[in-house]
Amino acid sequence: MNTQLNPDLDLTISRIIKAPVATVWSAWTTPGKFEKWWIPAPALCRVAAMEIKPGGALVTEMSEDSGPFEPHLSACFLDVQEGRRLIFTNALLGGWRPAPTPFMTAIITFADHPEGTDYNALVMHKDKDTRNTHVELGFYDGWGTVAEQLAKLVEK
Repeated sequence: MNTQLNPDLDLTISRIIKAPVATVWSAWTTPGKFEKWWIPAPALCRVAAMEIKPGGALVTEMSEDSGPFEPHLSACFLDVQEGRRLIFTNALLGGWRPAPTPFMTAIITFADHPEGTDYNALVMHKDKDTRNTHVELGFYDGWGTVAEQLAKLVEK
């Protein structure tokens, strides 16, 4: 699969993480590790479901200012290639059920790099308005912050 970047519809975050691919992959696929970096601090994340398989659910909840946990992401994994790629979308829920309000599909890739892992997130949207809404909601700050939190968790 070779997805072409469409700058009118897509957003990306890339960085080199100074840790082996297996370590970064584990931080993405282990609920207890995922909770430590997935949402920008100081907000807290709780994984309600994480079934790492095509059709599996990815459901997270968020707590801000020590408040109750509230829904954050309800998504479905479309593709899982261990140590190489995860694709998920919130256009579907776990079990391939259609979601009420689709917003994006994310392709997360992991590749060996001389310094550790070449980490890339490609986030695709259905139209330019949806992409622009994601930018206005803070895509670069949010996804950039969580990539930094991921790196801090796994880099030694």
